Amino acid sequence: MKAIVFDGIGSPRDVLYLDDIPVPQIGDNEVLVRMVSASVNPGDFLFIQNLYPEPKKPLFPRQVAGNHGAGIVERVGANVALRPGTLVAFSYYNSWAEYAAVPTEWLIPLPADYPLERAGQMVNPITAWDLLADSRVQPGQWLAVTAGYSSISTMVMQFAQRRGINVLSVVRRFHEGLDLKTLGATAVLDLSDLKAGVRETVLDITGGTGLNGIVDNVGGPVSGELIRSLALGGQMVINGGMSTERYELHNFDVLLSGVEIRANIYRYFFSPPVKADSPTLREIVDVFGQPDFHVPVGGLHPLASFKLAIANSLDHADLGKQIFTM
Repeated sequence: MKAIVFDGIGSPRDVLYLDDIPVPQIGDNEVLVRMVSASVNPGDFLFIQNLYPEPKKPLFPRQVAGNHGAGIVERVGANVALRPGTLVAFSYYNSWAEYAAVPTEWLIPLPADYPLERAGQMVNPITAWDLLADSRVQPGQWLAVTAGYSSISTMVMQFAQRRGINVLSVVRRFHEGLDLKTLGATAVLDLSDLKAGVRETVLDITGGTGLNGIVDNVGGPVSGELIRSLALGGQMVINGGMSTERYELHNFDVLLSGVEIRANIYRYFFSPPVKADSPTLREIVDVFGQPDFHVPVGGLHPLASFKLAIANSLDHADLGKQIFTM
């Protein structure tokens, strides 16, 4: 089978290559999934660079890249209730390939007619759902979301809009191709066109109330300014670190506002879905599959075009999610 693999740690631009490798064998409690789509995510690049803790470590030689995707159950091992032909999504390993062997406990069954480009990026709406919940922002309050054009951010905004939450989308610069206000943003803060400081602008936009929560995918000095714009009891949820710059806070920036800063780790990063998650997962799958839920897709690529998919994901994230189709 065709697969995108790597034999050493490094930049995905440098170490990835397309190869023919054997179709994986399955054991008890596993299924063979014929892949139909797989998303390209920042976390996939962290895995390739060996930046994740145990057990998220590559095994060489020819480690298959990709951690999230969707496919059709083709063959099942012993003790598996799923039927061949079932469409499933998963967050596990080895998704940038024509086939993947996946323990059944990691699989999320989907409706047979579910949009395949959405099935392959199910990690993103689950993350967005959890980020919004972790922010603890209530209807009528203000939530700031950085990296406003990213897939995760646009999903957070749409979930927030459905709950009556005001969203301030923070972007490095405005792009005409995507109207964030159609995706749930109440207001857009364009950092390239500020007429005043970030805090002053935030207070003006929110009518002086300030922010009640922040979902931060970027970091850097702007994050410090957003923290100083939080209202009493607000909190920042950190989901990424696109900026290489650090920022400084004084203890009083946190103490005098009762601010909480916490990290969000994808709920299935270390362990698979559990039965208690089923109602929430069904709700996420349903909302994410609706035609009025906008999902910017920047490109659909065969595995052989992986260099373009990687370059677009790294250099042109504003285009939308890059998806491998098999």
